[in-house]
Amino acid sequence: MSDSGSMRLPASETFTVPKEVRHLSAEQAESLERAFTAWRDAARTPASRRSRERLRMVFLLLRHTGARLGEALGLDELLDIDTLRGSVLLGKDRARRDVPLPAELCRDLRLMLQSPEFSGLEGRFFRLDPGYVRRVFYARAEECGFPRELSSPRILRNTRAVELLRSGVPLAVVRDILGQSSADLTAVFQHYSGGAAATLVRRLALRDIQGRTSARNTFIGSVVEVVRDGVMAEVVMETRTGRRLCALITQESSVSLQLEPGVPVVATIKAPLVNVYRVGASARSAVRNRVVAEITSLRGTEVITEISGQTQDGENVCALLSTGSAGELALAKGEMVEFRFKSLSVVLNTV
Repeated sequence: MSDSGSMRLPASETFTVPKEVRHLSAEQAESLERAFTAWRDAARTPASRRSRERLRMVFLLLRHTGARLGEALGLDELLDIDTLRGSVLLGKDRARRDVPLPAELCRDLRLMLQSPEFSGLEGRFFRLDPGYVRRVFYARAEECGFPRELSSPRILRNTRAVELLRSGVPLAVVRDILGQSSADLTAVFQHYSGGAAATLVRRLALRDIQGRTSARNTFIGSVVEVVRDGVMAEVVMETRTGRRLCALITQESSVSLQLEPGVPVVATIKAPLVNVYRVGASARSAVRNRVVAEITSLRGTEVITEISGQTQDGENVCALLSTGSAGELALAKGEMVEFRFKSLSVVLNTV
């Protein structure tokens, strides 16, 4: 990427969790989140659904911020949560901190705030009895088949800390996000500004998007240029390896995604929208996006052939061609080729 190396998320393969720090695995956290959604959807009356949605939102807030239960239940959603900027103010006085929120959670909160269903709860949406909250959390854990104490707010807080550290977020940033004034995790290595913390957390969320998308081609980076003409917007991004890719989207989309230079993004391209050419071969039309890679596998049927490749920087690319077209190219594993795709084929995701 174009920013300094210190802002990249390292692999952190050597990070280990002390045995005394209990936390959820990624699978357990996802299972618990699904359990809350299913529980809300099973409500039989509007009043029950409203109550369950409030508890689900408390869970999601704790899950994605690492907040203490008292901090979450003391929130005034009208004053403390900014869904457009994507952040929540947690803590009090000198311990006050601005914590980034995932885009999906912000969307849910916006819908909740705009819904007549929650009229009368303005400023008090999160004001729930802590004992009741814990009992509901325990019940969802039991539904998932693991010890109920693993759904406690403390475990959710540990889970978020471990998740961030394993993803390479510096310890000082994790402590800033969680609002830890004591050496709960270990000694402080260095300090990052709130803006740096927000960027790092959002990049972690972008990595989550990369893992969930069905698109075979994904590139993580940041926007370096946006050109708008009133109808369309041409967005140029630079990946972590320095590669520049171009996307052509509607101006409305560029505004709603708040795309400006420096914004972290993930570009995805479906494999059927990618063509393969021999290096240097001419194309019928100008194609902005060209990725040179070595073919790592060729798998085909009578109709479709999947061509996978890897760049020198370790990026994986994939294309689906008709078997007839692939046969005409007469490609072989280990050969260098160009994977090409149009700017209109690029889908951008932000957090």
